[in-house]
Amino acid sequence: MAARSPYFAPDSDGVRAGESPAAALRRILASPGAHQAPCCFDALGARLVQRAGFPICFMGGFCVSAARLGLPDVGLISFGEMIDQGRLITEAVSLPVIGDGDNGYGNAMNIKRTVKGYINAGFAGIMLEDQVAPKACGHTEGRKVISREEAIMHIKAAIDARKESGSDIVVIARTDSRQALSLDEALWRVQAFADAGADVLFIDALASIEEMKAFCSVSPKVLKMANMLEGGGKTPILSPAELEDIGFNLVVYPLSLIGVSMRAMEVC
Repeated sequence: MAARSPYFAPDSDGVRAGESPAAALRRILASPGAHQAPCCFDALGARLVQRAGFPICFMGGFCVSAARLGLPDVGLISFGEMIDQGRLITEAVSLPVIGDGDNGYGNAMNIKRTVKGYINAGFAGIMLEDQVAPKACGHTEGRKVISREEAIMHIKAAIDARKESGSDIVVIARTDSRQALSLDEALWRVQAFADAGADVLFIDALASIEEMKAFCSVSPKVLKMANMLEGGGKTPILSPAELEDIGFNLVVYPLSLIGVSMRAMEVC
């Protein structure tokens, strides 16, 4: 597992002495509130997230693809590039970092390799989605998802990989079926993912507060994640307090930091 940064001493809000990154993430998510996790794309951004006082950092595939490749989030960035970027980020901070695992980069065997790679890179959690390859941002039109059976198999493979590694990495199961198929299908899938052992559930591109409430009513004992796509997503932008009231435990901001960074570079 990647070493923690020598520049940032762990504190009560980060990874404590003798605690794995995943255990720290579980501890934070078990505490009251909708915990905010800005999406970073490099080690410097992760350090700034920590310095700003956030308890969790999220390495987003959209922003890593944009910053590292200068290319859109359409399945072009590879497993190896994400692992390389992730290791630099997890080594830079004492915060638990969640890594975007995209669609796992293949079938169930690839999923197992992806999860083990993310564990070894020092991630506290991994998000896996059910899009077909090549995948893309879930708020764009034309998304397609794999079958129910294959999607469930992928989550089971992730849980198996965790057990085989002796790890406690947090598995976040995401479905893009709200846009690809229907809300009913998305609700069915997240229930199935919970039954398969996922720690956190996420439906991307929910289109209303009513849909968000319907999602949070599924498997109430399993944690729920929301993403606030500031600048043009399909999901309503709500405050952390409002999201907590609905039932969310984790809130990520996929575009906020890279959007501000791009704007700053444009005006220099």
